[in-house]
Amino acid sequence: MAKKKEIGKKTQEVKEVLESGRAIIGRDKVLTNLKNGKLEKVFLSSNAPQELKDDLGYYSDLAKVEVISLDQDNEELGVLAKKNYLISVLGVSN
Repeated sequence: MAKKKEIGKKTQEVKEVLESGRAIIGRDKVLTNLKNGKLEKVFLSSNAPQELKDDLGYYSDLAKVEVISLDQDNEELGVLAKKNYLISVLGVSN
């Protein structure tokens, strides 16, 4: 039961970020902003490519940014963001 509540909490947090206009969508944009220290959090879909997970892990450790793994896959994250394409990674700008 607690796990479902936590999943809802993560999903709600993603919705709030998208509504606030602070969301950065896409691998290249997120990695660039992460390298420049302009992100405070990163959300990662459940089926993101391993190479992306490795890159985000490395740069998030350097920048001390939290990476949150979601239970939703990239298709569900795209629907949540109201986009008609798949989203593997979503960053939250400062």
